[in-house]
Amino acid sequence: MDKALFSGELVSSNRIIYTPSEFARASLIHLQETGTLQAKYPHTNKRSGLDSYLFFIVLSGSGELQYNDSTYKLKPNDCVFIDCKQPYAHITSNDLWKLQWVHFNGQSMSEIYNKYISRGGEPAFTIEQPEQCVQLMNDIFMIASSDDYIRDMKINEKLSSLLTIIMSKSWHPNNKKPAQKRGELSSVKAWLDAHYTEKVNLDELAKLFFIDKFYLTKIFKEQYGTTINTYISQKRITAAKQLLRFSDKTIEQISAEIGISDTNYFTRLFKKIEGIPPGEYRQQW
Repeated sequence: MDKALFSGELVSSNRIIYTPSEFARASLIHLQETGTLQAKYPHTNKRSGLDSYLFFIVLSGSGELQYNDSTYKLKPNDCVFIDCKQPYAHITSNDLWKLQWVHFNGQSMSEIYNKYISRGGEPAFTIEQPEQCVQLMNDIFMIASSDDYIRDMKINEKLSSLLTIIMSKSWHPNNKKPAQKRGELSSVKAWLDAHYTEKVNLDELAKLFFIDKFYLTKIFKEQYGTTINTYISQKRITAAKQLLRFSDKTIEQISAEIGISDTNYFTRLFKKIEGIPPGEYRQQW
């Protein structure tokens, strides 16, 4: 870890360049660099091919991000979340900006970022009340500055919290406003929660809620990150796990109770989701 105050021609910064432990690199979301900077003159910072993910908040001033052949104008409370393996540039305007940033990585970050993109996340977005993100980055800076022997675990916790905020605040769904979609889908989800043990026909479900089935399929996945069929399967397997652990019912009885008449199919589905067959799950737990 290298903590440094820097004042150059273009920026002044307070940053930590961090070297995580081998354990953290292999098992955790880990820190690479974090800090704040104040631009002193308009300039462009270009990079590419970094094995890193970057999140930053514009605290004051303005500028822009160039990423994936698009340009995003940035102002206070605007945030950036990008995969730095792709070429990018951030450019301060004459209204010299102040940024707070964190570079980080992890074995699961590629999948996390792909999920972020698939659910509508954008490289740049606005957080109206960024205080929580700022506080998390302050916490990361302080933990990285410390001699705490479990600091990598604590940094992992803070980065995970930051990712949770990023995932929840940055949707840009198409066609309808998010509130309208949530209103439509909350009743659909409530119906599925109550009827998941029954045979669910997508055409009938769409008619029940007066929604085009293709539109329903699209916005359900946008909102909940999974298909309707997968959601039903997960509900059934969750119920099955409860029965396997807290009842003496047979596998056949449990399969029927959660709405799957074919016990062999139930066993295959359970193993696909849990990694082990239901009998082994019962024995382990």
